Amino acid sequence: MNDAASIIVWRAGQPVSRAQFEAEARQLAAALPKDCALLNLCQDRYRFLLALAAAGMVGSRSLLPASSDAVADGQAAFRLDDAAVDALRADAFGDFRSAEPAVNVYTSGSSGQPQAHPKTWPMLIEPARRAAARLFEGARPNVVATVPSQHMYGLETTAIWALAGLTAIHDSRPFYPQDIAVALAEIPAPRLLVTVPLHLRALVAAGIALPALHGIVCATAPLAETLAAEAEAQFGCPVREIYGCTEAASVATRRTTVGPIWTLHADTQLDCASQPARLIAPWLPEPVPLHDQFEVQDNGRFSLLGRSGDLLKVGGKRTSLAELTQNLLALPGVVDAVVFMPDDDVAARPAALVVAPGLSTAEIRDQLASRIDALFLPRPLHRVERLPRSDSGKLPLRDLRALLAQASS
Repeated sequence: MNDAASIIVWRAGQPVSRAQFEAEARQLAAALPKDCALLNLCQDRYRFLLALAAAGMVGSRSLLPASSDAVADGQAAFRLDDAAVDALRADAFGDFRSAEPAVNVYTSGSSGQPQAHPKTWPMLIEPARRAAARLFEGARPNVVATVPSQHMYGLETTAIWALAGLTAIHDSRPFYPQDIAVALAEIPAPRLLVTVPLHLRALVAAGIALPALHGIVCATAPLAETLAAEAEAQFGCPVREIYGCTEAASVATRRTTVGPIWTLHADTQLDCASQPARLIAPWLPEPVPLHDQFEVQDNGRFSLLGRSGDLLKVGGKRTSLAELTQNLLALPGVVDAVVFMPDDDVAARPAALVVAPGLSTAEIRDQLASRIDALFLPRPLHRVERLPRSDSGKLPLRDLRALLAQASS
């Protein structure tokens, strides 16, 4: 019988021990080139972990873009995808205390071009441990995740948690509600679902039964309190959010239904005396500027006011693009929606794209007008078949503007 603490991955319903994983990672490491970065595009969770660990064993940096097109830092890179890992199929893991960068994680491009951020192992593991201490409540959960491992949120929750011995990860990446239910049924309790608001909304709407959950974790976009409450009632577990960014990894957590207040990870601080605000943490070599605005309270708690570029002020009144988006998403019949700035003109009126198959544009606009001040009504507002979300649920600004131009033509 496998000791639960030794399991790192659940693969096809069967446990994979840490010893077996390390042996396979050493085998892969022996076949890797030693003189270039490794482009890790594996979609299978287990192969992704093998490639990440093997790169650490040979001292190579892993590049983790959402796609190979995002790599623009001029490095020679050896491509590793699922097929390459199988085809290629030394020492334990590389020194996790190393000060040398182990990974390049890329921003999503939701507010511009993707940017690379080098990470050492301590920069990955320390915030992951702090998040786990807050989210797991003393358990060592088995995780099913709907998010890609190449994104910072996905990397921490599907790879770093497992490599650090904090969880075991199911090797699949389910998307549809029934697939999520099947994956959860293949692992024992305690079970943790890692997802994004869009996937959670679909799961709640599907109304299917899930195995008992220890908890649900969400990130990458604001989670409406009403959706979190519906999920808690339907699945009988707490729903918590992670606040973080590619530059700093995870930073804070909250239980959404308790209220809007976030609590910083242990040993971290928000310095709001400067603009932009900066995060100070023991795993960061220097304070990291954050793109959001905060209202700081005591004991490491804060309210998130919104991204610096998302705040709107008209006629002495204030709102944010995120708040307007949440109001749209709360309308009956709206499946997905986003409010954003159509160009870089700070005086421009926000635009909206809405997925609502059973509603007309006029009906959407009338319903929204009953919820928000007329000063902030998006114009234009267009119905579309789908939003251009990335695998992590993000909406790249350039894609939104392109879709808006297409819808307006």
